[in-house]
Amino acid sequence: MKSDKRKNLYLILVITSSVLMISLSFYFYQVFFSPNVLIDSEQAYTLKIKSNSTFKTVSNQLYEDEVVNDIVSFSFLAKVMEYQENVKPGLYVLQPKMTNLELVRLLRAGRQTPVRVTFNNVRTKEDLAEKITANLEINEQQFLDLIQDSVYIRKFDFDEETVMSMFIPNTYELWWNTSAEGLFDRMYKEYQSFWTEERKSKASQLGLNEREVSTLASIVQAESQKADERPRIAGVYLNRLRLNMPLQADPTLVFALGNFELKRVLNVHKEVDSPYNTYMYAGLPPGPINLPDINSLDAVLNAEEHKYLYFCAKADFSGYHAFATNLAQHNANARRYQAALNAAKIY
Repeated sequence: MKSDKRKNLYLILVITSSVLMISLSFYFYQVFFSPNVLIDSEQAYTLKIKSNSTFKTVSNQLYEDEVVNDIVSFSFLAKVMEYQENVKPGLYVLQPKMTNLELVRLLRAGRQTPVRVTFNNVRTKEDLAEKITANLEINEQQFLDLIQDSVYIRKFDFDEETVMSMFIPNTYELWWNTSAEGLFDRMYKEYQSFWTEERKSKASQLGLNEREVSTLASIVQAESQKADERPRIAGVYLNRLRLNMPLQADPTLVFALGNFELKRVLNVHKEVDSPYNTYMYAGLPPGPINLPDINSLDAVLNAEEHKYLYFCAKADFSGYHAFATNLAQHNANARRYQAALNAAKIY
């Protein structure tokens, strides 16, 4: 009798243990391999983990945004796989139906998705700060603190007037959590890549260094939005530089005045005493008046050879310019343009 009871008890224990083992196995299978991310979504989710974030910060975000269906199982696996103590900042793209295992491996390995950083049509350091940090963790002020730090930018062999030359407008891929210092390092690397031996040689043949090319290119870019015309305009300014004639570039006055809404430069504007006043001072200004794009830089390096010394906007408002080799011809072109401005009541 007692023997039968022991057998029954043993059988119950075996069955109970088996059920528990099966249940635990099923649970652990679910923890590791069952979909737990964006179960009811078809859209990917972008997770931004800020620098110095803790695991609690990450798990709270995933829970509050309803990204992870079972936060307990995710947290359990994160602990087992030692992710909770090794949170890596960055931007991660989470795909629908990911498992806990896939998610933890992604985050633990720090497999970020890069972001695109694009900047163009930039006039000032503030403009650049706004555009270059738009898709990054760092803010505008962090960038401005560095670009305005004369000691820091000297490590790249630039000063406060020429540092804008270091930033070549383009689209770049960076990590979202790139630091301000890391961003400067990357932009300097891109600057060095742009200035190939061929480009340096072309600049030297023009009697210019890289920074001077950028400065002249910024003026050329401000003068014309027509890419096919820029090499000719660059040729005019190079002719003037060779003759030690003032550049007399209206965009430099606009920059000196800080009034980018100015539509028409008048004689009174030419009286501003600034090293950027190319009516008052011969030669190139101290630095670029905007961020010249690659087309403008190459327009200077491949400037058209001609004898033009003057140009002004065409009276048809096409955006192109009328060029002249002498002052009399230029004045005639200018009168036509002024008449057109007056007729259009542009002051």
